[in-house]
Amino acid sequence: MSAPSVGTSKTMQGDAAPKKKKGPGALATAYLVIYNVVMTAGWLVIAVGLVRAYLARGSYHGLYYSIEKPLKFFQTGAVLEILHCAAGIVPSSVVLTGFQVLSRVFLTWAVTHSVREVQSEDSVLLFVTAWTITEIIRYSFYTFSLLNHLPYLIKWARYTFFIVLYPMGVSGELLTIYAALPYVQKMGLYSVTLPNKYNFSFDYYTFLILAMVSYIPLFPQLYFHMLRQRKKVLGHAEDFSKTE
Repeated sequence: MSAPSVGTSKTMQGDAAPKKKKGPGALATAYLVIYNVVMTAGWLVIAVGLVRAYLARGSYHGLYYSIEKPLKFFQTGAVLEILHCAAGIVPSSVVLTGFQVLSRVFLTWAVTHSVREVQSEDSVLLFVTAWTITEIIRYSFYTFSLLNHLPYLIKWARYTFFIVLYPMGVSGELLTIYAALPYVQKMGLYSVTLPNKYNFSFDYYTFLILAMVSYIPLFPQLYFHMLRQRKKVLGHAEDFSKTE
């Protein structure tokens, strides 16, 4: 499960807390700006690819194949965010960031890439669309925040679009994993059976079912956490606008 990382980045600390925290040095800031600009551009390429493929085909079926390579590249590139946290240039939780990033990388490679039969499923387009819009907004938010010039529209979108995009993405992820189950079971994909010299067994089919079940307690916690963050960050501005 991959939440939009609301409230976990350096740039969001300033939105919610009045105390100023020491940010990264000039070199680290320059690197983060470049990284976020590249990632924004990458997800824009994916968005344009989806639109162009749809216009060319006249159908949304099978659009995954038109953006498969850039999706894999830029989603895997998000692994660097874990290293940013570990290095301390972004004061976010390594565990939370790792969970959010690796869950998407897992779905990209260990499910969608590995079980090619699901690549034509509409559910794949569902989560890809949600991820694409979310990441364009998120990386734009980080870039402008690092430059100390954050437009309110991007800030508002960062803390508002997830209300629809997060459930949309989670639905697509769950449906895709569910669609992969019969093929995983039939092929014995990534499973290790006994006997073997390591005396170890692993059933990937069962693992995927457990992964789906884990969404039940995790999704509400993350979703309501993001709603609280939205109220904290945007609440004052919205209350002020209502009084005018």
